[in-house]
Amino acid sequence: MTRIDFHSNVADRLAYTCRLVRKARAAQCRIVLLSRDAQQQAALDEALWTFSATDFLPHVAASHPHAADTPVILITGDQAELPHHHVLINLSGQTPAHFARFERMFEIISAQEEDKIAGRDRYRYYKDRGYPLTHFVAQAV
Repeated sequence: MTRIDFHSNVADRLAYTCRLVRKARAAQCRIVLLSRDAQQQAALDEALWTFSATDFLPHVAASHPHAADTPVILITGDQAELPHHHVLINLSGQTPAHFARFERMFEIISAQEEDKIAGRDRYRYYKDRGYPLTHFVAQAV
């Protein structure tokens, strides 16, 4: 069963996600990053290249020919066919249709009220279905 971690009160979702990806990659995880749209995916792509001068986080879009060999995959929709199903990081603001295929999922919730409300709804959805949940509150910087 998918283990789901909620990270809430996140001031900068892209920077936070990059740090989370760096940590997951250090643990040899293969990651799928789900964005709400192409604009957010482009911003995430840029952030992964530039957030640290000393870290390299290889990533491509799911449609890229080398996606199967790349540890970090970027998607904008609920694609059923993905090269791996280890970790899903959800930035979409929606409940991913295929989240149960993953061993672990991270929900990144900002401090904005509408994001908090949507995050609470997803938390209840997963809880009502018996998924193991944890919740971390990001500290303001």
